[in-house]
Amino acid sequence: MGGFFFDFEPFRTASSDRDAPRRFIEPPPFNLVNCYKDSSNLTPLVFILSKGSDPTKAFNIFCTEMKFNRKVQSLSLGQGQGPKATTMIEEATAKGAWVYLQNCHLFVSWLINLEVLCDGLTPEKTHRDFRLWLTSMPCAQFPVSILQNGVKMTNEPPKGLKANLKATYYKMTDADLQSTDKPEAYRKLLFALCFFHACCQERRKFGPLGWNVPYEFNETDLDISRDQLQLFLDAYDEIPYRVLCFLTSYINYGGRVTDYIDIRTCDVIMKSFYRPQIFETDYPFEPSGTYRSIDPDPESPHQSYMDYIETLPLTAGPAIFGMHDNANISCAFTEAMGMFDTLLTMEASGGGGGGGGSEELIAYEVSQITEKLSQRGRFDVPGIQMQYPVLYEESMNTVLAQECIRYNKLVDVMELTLPQLDKALQGLVVMSGELEAMGNSIALGQVPGAWEAKAYPSLKPLGPWTDDLMLRLDFIRDWIRDGIPITFWISGFYFPQAFLTGSMQNYARSKQFPIDTIAFDFIMLDTFSADSITTKPTDGVYIRGLFLEGARWDPEIRSLNDSRPKQLFSPAPIMHLSPCKDREEPTGGIYRCPIYKVLSRRGVLSTTGHSTNFVMWIEIPSNREDGINNDGKVDQLEWAKGGVAAFCSLKF
Repeated sequence: MGGFFFDFEPFRTASSDRDAPRRFIEPPPFNLVNCYKDSSNLTPLVFILSKGSDPTKAFNIFCTEMKFNRKVQSLSLGQGQGPKATTMIEEATAKGAWVYLQNCHLFVSWLINLEVLCDGLTPEKTHRDFRLWLTSMPCAQFPVSILQNGVKMTNEPPKGLKANLKATYYKMTDADLQSTDKPEAYRKLLFALCFFHACCQERRKFGPLGWNVPYEFNETDLDISRDQLQLFLDAYDEIPYRVLCFLTSYINYGGRVTDYIDIRTCDVIMKSFYRPQIFETDYPFEPSGTYRSIDPDPESPHQSYMDYIETLPLTAGPAIFGMHDNANISCAFTEAMGMFDTLLTMEASGGGGGGGGSEELIAYEVSQITEKLSQRGRFDVPGIQMQYPVLYEESMNTVLAQECIRYNKLVDVMELTLPQLDKALQGLVVMSGELEAMGNSIALGQVPGAWEAKAYPSLKPLGPWTDDLMLRLDFIRDWIRDGIPITFWISGFYFPQAFLTGSMQNYARSKQFPIDTIAFDFIMLDTFSADSITTKPTDGVYIRGLFLEGARWDPEIRSLNDSRPKQLFSPAPIMHLSPCKDREEPTGGIYRCPIYKVLSRRGVLSTTGHSTNFVMWIEIPSNREDGINNDGKVDQLEWAKGGVAAFCSLKF
């Protein structure tokens, strides 16, 4: 019988009506045996692949259990593999073997032949033990007849810490938990490893607060780390925590990580699980003690863990991930804004600037932006360079000229396209595809693509983006009119890295030091207001305009502290970047905090060698527990787990 297979057996064994709601929200473990029973020699079994899940291991284990491991022929489909796959199917139908064809979506041109082969299967000519197993990502070219007649299966990664742990331990036995010379230590550390794996997967739901880039960790990473744990426990008298942490976080899981700040996060999370304290009775993984390392029954450890996992809440709060309760608000806000963006896109697809009301709205926005822009205009770069010439002792003159050139490129494209769109709306010129796309973006409150291509990174919608641009232009004009500012609005720089390099250059040249020996010392001032500062520092610069996420600066204790409830972002104090020669790394009491331009955190390397998003590291005083990363840097483990970072610009 074809169709989707759902295993309702766990539902029928429920003990009471009290468990009824739970039956409909907890997915049952993947059961390949029941899927096989639902098939026949004429019905293919199709694995619909999903990111982060690979059925090959489960299939190989099932083959061994069914004693078919020597009668299975596997093939990963690709160019030129068609004749070989055809021969395998024809031979297996006669001998009663199994055929496992992987990645059908990578060989769509052969799928028509596969459909013909499946349609040609008859009870008279097909051995009763024959089975055809297929794996494929969702693909529009996949034959409909195979989907209609086959058994469709998917094994998506479980959602939620409880579901993740349950799926992992469901496949284990008591023998698996006693497979080393140190079974007690192995059980404790294995549970910590499984918890780490679940945390890595579940942090994705928090977006950039969890990982800068969402990664598809899967069971292979867990299996390799588990084998290494068993190997090192048997090889050493004492548990090599540092080696296990490095292999797991930097090699096994870190091998998938492309952002080096995420590697730090992965290492910090691992250190909170692989540690000697794990052997304490009911060692808690978070403050409430809901998630902890239990002492299982030595006679039946597997059942002890399964019983404990059943007591865990269905949804895990942010605390287990080291985050503030505000993380739930950020997660819900991101989902809501994504839904609104989709709705706005659907609304615009009906005609963009075609409706009368929409045209009036676009024309109004165009006039407003044109008026604001006309009050500022482009910068007179030659005049500015004469007023602030290139000087050996003042690198900020060069920084100012470069900022003016960059902003001029953006202003030029805006001054060119705004009048053209206005004329097109009036019917004076032809509405080209570029102008129509620009009108649609303005109607949706989005920044037109032509402007974004010349602009700095920003997540703001069109209205706040325009206001932010005007403030940036005013910041540069005030600089030109009044001279070098006392405090620099770091958020107002198109390319803040050049400003930071310029401030280091000034110090290095004034002291005749090599610039590669200079580094910043970070001093937090007792004020959030630039108006309270009236004199420039002797060396270095004062900066303002940063926002903290995940924590706040507490001036009373002069330290990072937990965020206030429902306050997702908090201002950072005025900061003195004080350059010094041969600076020694602090021995504790600081959190190495990354600064990003925008909240997405993700960035790529530009042609200058700098990230398009990451700006620099700063060191913020903190009275929390210190830790040492594998690169030898002192850090605050708690803040790193919480994703604490500083930003030059928010969404609104």
